[in-house]
Amino acid sequence: MSQRGVCVSGLSCPFTIPRLQEPHRAQWLLGVSSCTEQWKKQLGKLSRTRRAEGCCATSRCSVDNRVTRVAWLNRSSILYAGNDKWCLDPRVVLLANTKTQYSIQIHDVDVYDEGPYTCSVQTDNHPKTSRVHLIVQVSPKITEISSDISINEGGNVSLTCIATGRPDPTITWRHISPKAVGFISEDEYLEITGITREQSGEYECSASNDVAAPVVQRVKVTVNYPPYISDAKSTGVPVGQKGILMCEASAVPSADFQWYKDDKRLAEGQKGLKVENKAFFSRLTFFNVSEQDYGNYTCVASNQLGNTNASMILYGPGAVHDGNSGAWRRGSCAWLLALPLAQLARQF
Repeated sequence: MSQRGVCVSGLSCPFTIPRLQEPHRAQWLLGVSSCTEQWKKQLGKLSRTRRAEGCCATSRCSVDNRVTRVAWLNRSSILYAGNDKWCLDPRVVLLANTKTQYSIQIHDVDVYDEGPYTCSVQTDNHPKTSRVHLIVQVSPKITEISSDISINEGGNVSLTCIATGRPDPTITWRHISPKAVGFISEDEYLEITGITREQSGEYECSASNDVAAPVVQRVKVTVNYPPYISDAKSTGVPVGQKGILMCEASAVPSADFQWYKDDKRLAEGQKGLKVENKAFFSRLTFFNVSEQDYGNYTCVASNQLGNTNASMILYGPGAVHDGNSGAWRRGSCAWLLALPLAQLARQF
């Protein structure tokens, strides 16, 4: 007759008490508890190279005065016979050998300890044996996960997350994003077809089996895409004042910016000008605007995947300017020229 108990590494577990209905019955108890300082000290004497961590599995065999000989066995191997230890494993210790109880304890339980344990007792009449089965549960552990990945927009992504544990853990994937809701996969593999820039970011793999808290690891997915100019506005500034033209663009990798007036490229350090390039914008500053500074300016943003441009006007007070025409246009230049004075005169 056998009964199953459970030991969870690193956790305290409830005791399981199977009762055997037979003459001279033995009452069996397979329990799990934190190792006391007394047994940590005893284990240290047996082997200083091992730590008493995790949990202890205790097997107790209740006996009476009719029992003359006792022994504990694991499968066909004798662990203890009376007070004599037969096994070489320092984690196995004799807990009690009295007139009422014969108990052993296994420290730092691992999966190799799983299996049947038998208490064999000899009475005046005949021998009796009873068995208890130890099931070792193991908290989840992620053993393999995809590395961070960089991919161009529109490509396909395959992420893998392998985990071990007993029982087998459940694996889920989710996108760490304010817009993401719930799990996007309940499998070891996550497939994304035609990935978009909105799907970039971190993806979290979680492995759980209710033995311990879930374990999580993350994979960063970088989605590359060509520049997209999001803001470029024309600006009116009086002569002698400071003027600024701004060009904002999103891109992965970050865009490189260049400025042109008409068809002439503006160089950094040019007198009276300053070009300031950051990851997502470029600023063209005129410290002292002159009549010669007025005109059409083009911002070009580029990376390895492509380029785009937008035109804007720096104009003075009283100039007629079509604000809509001065907006940016992706993929081509929106060249805007100031209206001739004759045209201005006819409008008034």
